[in-house]
Amino acid sequence: MSNTSSLNEQVNRFGFWSVIVALLTTVVSFFFPLDIPEGFSADHADRIAWLNENRGVFIVAWVNQIFAMFSLSAVLACGAWVIARNNALRAILAAFFVAMATMAFIIPKFIAIWTIPMLADAVSAGANGAAMADSLLLLLNVSVPFSLYTSFDYLGFWLYSVFALLAAGPQWGESLSARIAAGSLGAFGLVYQVLLIMLLLGAMAPANIEGYFMSAAMLLLAYMIAMAFVFKNSINSH
Repeated sequence: MSNTSSLNEQVNRFGFWSVIVALLTTVVSFFFPLDIPEGFSADHADRIAWLNENRGVFIVAWVNQIFAMFSLSAVLACGAWVIARNNALRAILAAFFVAMATMAFIIPKFIAIWTIPMLADAVSAGANGAAMADSLLLLLNVSVPFSLYTSFDYLGFWLYSVFALLAAGPQWGESLSARIAAGSLGAFGLVYQVLLIMLLLGAMAPANIEGYFMSAAMLLLAYMIAMAFVFKNSINSH
């Protein structure tokens, strides 16, 4: 087996198992709350109390999100590898946007497990810097779509959508799984851009932002499942 064939098999195998991890962490996320219930409308004091009472669960939930994000980024990066055979330039650009998205995502998620619990504890204890901690918690609200925190998350998904627009065309192939992957990826890229335009034009209420944008992101689930078959078929062909 040549070095190229060996590397191709390794990338496809890594992509396949990344899909499995991404799907498993997605299921796990349903059992661990990422914020206080009704986080968008929750009172700030109630949120601080909830963060202190559920510190461990909150941290576990966001650690799981880190694994979910890294595994999804790995799937997309391996998807870029797959399309390199048809369009090397698009593959390189697509991988670049995945790398930037991963950086955008890891910043708020690390803040969630490192900074936010300590801020909530400092406010509740009235420790030194409690006033600053209280202000930072408002800026780092994980549920308000226009907070500094969520801005990084939506930036990450926008970068994913640019990847989608670059990779969807070359992804189209003869197999059904490749076509489903290309279709779901292209749909995600286009829908996300339309939603962004609607948001910038003021045609979307803040309370509806998360619902619309996260619904669009669900198209990535279809992409991942289809790519599992693409990766598996590529492995079996060697």
